[in-house]
Amino acid sequence: MKVLLDACVIYPTVMREMLLGVAKAGLYAPLWSDRILEEWARAAGKLGAEGAAVARGDAALMQASFPRATVRVNAGLEQRLWLPDPNDIHVLAAAIAGSADVIVTANAKDFPRGLLAEEGLSRADPDGFLLGLFEANPEIVFGVAETVRSKAEQLSGEAWTVRRLMKKARLSRLGKALEARGGI
Repeated sequence: MKVLLDACVIYPTVMREMLLGVAKAGLYAPLWSDRILEEWARAAGKLGAEGAAVARGDAALMQASFPRATVRVNAGLEQRLWLPDPNDIHVLAAAIAGSADVIVTANAKDFPRGLLAEEGLSRADPDGFLLGLFEANPEIVFGVAETVRSKAEQLSGEAWTVRRLMKKARLSRLGKALEARGGI
């Protein structure tokens, strides 16, 4: 399954680490465009110049880990598309250009299901997408979550339960399911 990741699900660190962790485990093939990665860097830059630099460095690491993930979009494709927010047309165009099956985004209102269906696409919110992967592959997603939780503890110096960390990352249904499964 090919999945286009919108900038809004790449920007939050824990969410990105969960999404990329399950991709590295082979549960799906991630896709993005240079423009999506740049949108993430600009958003991170609102925290200061170092935020944008860190995001661009992380983006380079992502591209090295997933060399086939970057999608090139033909300008003519964008011109034929319509979405409620014209600023999101590039996301839809990248999904089409990459032959994605799903767009994972937190912006449901900007990606109407009917319009996506016309292009052979569906939309998923990150929590629901990861929860579905957990239900199908509990051991793999559980292992990724433990790795992300452990890394968060190392970086923050704070103890985290997986449920609390996932809730903070706006992945509350996943966190609840992970806690019920094993309670890390």
